[in-house]
Amino acid sequence: MKPAPFTYHDPRSKSEVLDLISTLENTKLLAGGQSLMPMLNFRFLMPDHLIDLNQVKDLDFIRFSGNQLNIGAMTRQRSLEFSKDISQQCPILTKALSFVGHRQTRNRGTLGGSLCHFDPSAELVNISSLLNAKLKIVSKSGARDVAMEDFGQGYLTTQIQDGELLSDITFEVPTAKHGFAFDEFARRHGDYAIVACSALILLGSHGAIAQAAFSISGMTHRPLRLRDLEASLIGEMPTQSVLKAFAANVSKLDAMEDSYVNSTYRKHLAKIMSYRVLKAACSSAQEKNHG
Repeated sequence: MKPAPFTYHDPRSKSEVLDLISTLENTKLLAGGQSLMPMLNFRFLMPDHLIDLNQVKDLDFIRFSGNQLNIGAMTRQRSLEFSKDISQQCPILTKALSFVGHRQTRNRGTLGGSLCHFDPSAELVNISSLLNAKLKIVSKSGARDVAMEDFGQGYLTTQIQDGELLSDITFEVPTAKHGFAFDEFARRHGDYAIVACSALILLGSHGAIAQAAFSISGMTHRPLRLRDLEASLIGEMPTQSVLKAFAANVSKLDAMEDSYVNSTYRKHLAKIMSYRVLKAACSSAQEKNHG
């Protein structure tokens, strides 16, 4: 099939985009198009107006300021993957990007497009949760910041309303002493994960866990930050028994089912993947402490 008829718009600035989405009805924004174009072709979506963001240069940037990383919504995934600043200062983002689709899709895909599509198993959705991302949503009437944990409203559904645009995303950058790990289990390389996990671990001077962050995706319609479980790690030595106890608690989470796997299998994967990722993050932190 082919898309239903629509009017194409090619704005060159963020202000032009805001003018269009504030006056036109039944619009769709085109970023990388990796998810949108198939949905248009199969007529899952039938907008009256398609607004192409690819010439909007003020939505494409990478900026560091202190412990914060600010990225424009139209920044290509490939640009993030090959950014030397990101690989040096926020290497877990670089690591996660290596799991995103394939080289061809990363060439076109954007950070904002992935977050707005909001597939619960998407790698960039997971990492945005781990790094406490703040999403700036703008409209003609102003701007608002939304925490990643509040952004998702359901499967493929976000807080963005008619007349609003995701402008940029700000991440909290972990210190260089943080150990990190990201891993996922997918049916084949390049597919969305069935379960994906990411972790950050900071060890104290005596080897005990001083800070911990953990995100798991694929279990529900949004990524999960298990803050109570994270807190339970503080002050503990990163022993096998401590990490296995954490993983056992992760496996007790509710899990969705789909045409490929049932909830029992997802819970089993969650237990294995969470232990594997925590162990790798702790090993990474130990190496940095001894470095």
